[in-house]
Amino acid sequence: MVVSLRKRTQATNPRSDLPRSLAAGDSDSELDTVCEECSSGKQPAKLLLCDKCDKGFHLFCLRPILVSVPKGSWFCPSCSQHQIPKSFPLVQTKLIDFFRIKRGPDSISPDSCIGKKRKRTSLVMSKKKRKLLPYIPTVDPQRRLEQMASLATALRASNTEFRNELTYVSGKAPRSDNKAVLEKGGMQVLSKQDAETLALCKNMMDHGECPPLMVVFDPYEGFTVEADRCIKDLTIITEYVGDVDYLSNREDDYDGDSMMTLLHASDPLQCLVICPDKRSNIARFISGINNHTPEGRKKQNLKCVRFNINGEARVLLVANRDISKGERLYYDYNGYEHEYPTEHFV
Repeated sequence: MVVSLRKRTQATNPRSDLPRSLAAGDSDSELDTVCEECSSGKQPAKLLLCDKCDKGFHLFCLRPILVSVPKGSWFCPSCSQHQIPKSFPLVQTKLIDFFRIKRGPDSISPDSCIGKKRKRTSLVMSKKKRKLLPYIPTVDPQRRLEQMASLATALRASNTEFRNELTYVSGKAPRSDNKAVLEKGGMQVLSKQDAETLALCKNMMDHGECPPLMVVFDPYEGFTVEADRCIKDLTIITEYVGDVDYLSNREDDYDGDSMMTLLHASDPLQCLVICPDKRSNIARFISGINNHTPEGRKKQNLKCVRFNINGEARVLLVANRDISKGERLYYDYNGYEHEYPTEHFV
């Protein structure tokens, strides 16, 4: 994830003059607000006040945790009466419309297209240059519908439109500014063979052959992603997508915990980030690891890799080891400075 120096919002509580995120300079003696979960008033800058009952909660004591102060009104679990999101209907026509699946004679089948791809591309990989692998969709069509419905549920619950590519919208960074040559220190170029593999994955998704993944709502972590079949090391899981914007426009974006570095340029004004809050795919729901503990680091089974693809910077999430069925997906949120606050992650 992108690392930037951010200030906390100072939105006021409607029933008092206290900010919803209490100022870091306040002491326990000056404030009588404590966290309802841990009964401590320490770390007041991370103590969030409910806009209805005024009770306090540490960001990291909430379940699922919050990594930053949310914009607008916020209500505690009791006042919000938070419930499990309503499942998206398991109806093929609705899913086809939701994901804009292409229909017609050019539809892909995993047995034909992927099989041909695997025959053309040897799976014997040298240690010096290992090739990326395409994901293999679940054979059972009904199970694939269930996988897609789980993603549609998460996207709808988070008010996110499905997109499977980077989007460039008015008022943000134009596509012409996404130049991989601006990367500080250079950016690795995706090989022709790996680019073909990525294109195959995109084509499969366009035709409803989704990755073998299930999005699951966990009351502790929120929406998470689990492998629905065994996934081999070096398999492309997904591309990280969303709206492309300048980092300078997002440094005070307190809801930007899902922002991803796209271009780390020498000139700070040329740095780009991916913002998946309005348009994105399954990457938005893949969890970050607690990289402050050995136990947390052991959970990491994906790596985030940025590539130069036809002159543009792109971000891929790739398996960094074999992943078992039912295993939850995790990758390291940190950027270059390794300062992203993951100490309270699972």
